Amino acid sequence: MTETRALSPADQSTGDGGPSSIALYLHWPYCARICPYCDFNVVRDRGRRDQQARLAAAIMADMEAQASLTGPRRLASIFFGGGTPSLMAPEAVAAVIARAKALFPPQDEIEITLEANPTDAEAGRYAALADAGINRLSMGVQSFDDDALTFLGRDHSAAEARRAIDLAARAFPRLSIDLIYARPGQSVADWRAELTAALGMGFEHVSPYQLTIEGTTAFGRAVARGAWSPPDEDLAAALYEATQDTLEAAGFEAYEVSNHARDIAARSSHNLHVWRGGDYLGLGPGAHGRITLPQGRTATVAERRIDDYIAGVAAGTPWAERDLLSPTDADEEHVLLGLRTVEGVPLPVLERLGLSTAEGPLADMMDDGFVHLTENRIAATAAGRPLLDAILKALLT
Repeated sequence: MTETRALSPADQSTGDGGPSSIALYLHWPYCARICPYCDFNVVRDRGRRDQQARLAAAIMADMEAQASLTGPRRLASIFFGGGTPSLMAPEAVAAVIARAKALFPPQDEIEITLEANPTDAEAGRYAALADAGINRLSMGVQSFDDDALTFLGRDHSAAEARRAIDLAARAFPRLSIDLIYARPGQSVADWRAELTAALGMGFEHVSPYQLTIEGTTAFGRAVARGAWSPPDEDLAAALYEATQDTLEAAGFEAYEVSNHARDIAARSSHNLHVWRGGDYLGLGPGAHGRITLPQGRTATVAERRIDDYIAGVAAGTPWAERDLLSPTDADEEHVLLGLRTVEGVPLPVLERLGLSTAEGPLADMMDDGFVHLTENRIAATAAGRPLLDAILKALLT
């Protein structure tokens, strides 16, 4: 089994001393089907083989161009997201990984994650993807109930998901599962049973997401016209509590609001790198990145349309947005991300924002038991996590 260690804060960007490592996020926008709840930058993959080959080449060219801006770095992790990157040609995956390691030589074995759908067709590619260098598979199962899968617009059945999980366990040393709860008509008992069944399949990492209704999606339009309604606030809260209780009882720690791991080694190194404020390249259409350049920390957003991105890379202008963050903006972003994790945020970051543990909104949150101070870091408590949006608004407004 490949050994992957969790990176410590010392491995990440310091924000003022210059980053020593960098992660890569690669967005592969193609999907066999567009899910009705999805508001990501995705397209149907039919009839796009030539474009996909051009996109893979553009992503590697973009990586080289950004490497010339960042200078020498140590590669921390690679994450293939989407879309459905398990539809990506394994030889293209291997080429991207090889190019990344050549540009940013890693010090040790690194985590290389790829998101996958558990259809029979994609599961047949797992061995080739493992051979290409993927050592962590994040499986978008979403549910083990066939009616729920139909409602969610998924193109796999519960039986297909179980077959895919069995194949994935043979091919990859690390597995994570995504599940969606707070679906219409779902009871707390139903959700506990479904979550317990997933835990029995050997996953070391679970990402349970409460169904979110975005106005621009098919679900958003359906809810707007009254076709159906999501669970009310009380039921949603009960489902959240059932999630925490069930996973905690099974030995999983909620190291981030929507991410639970059996132990420290099972945590996602890539996600931790981002949440701790580390630098990462955003590669592919619409991908977001954060890189520290001589002038300061810079937020990048790639062109969203695939052809615009490919043309932009060729012209040396792949970004739709490239914004220099002020020190305050960078610190606020650090708080927004860091408070989602069990590690929290270093107290000096909050102090630079004018927040004090002696008085004001931070002190009030501590008195109310929503955040606590441990080893010079501020973190949300179990009571504070469900109220994180309100806490962040109070601290940063």
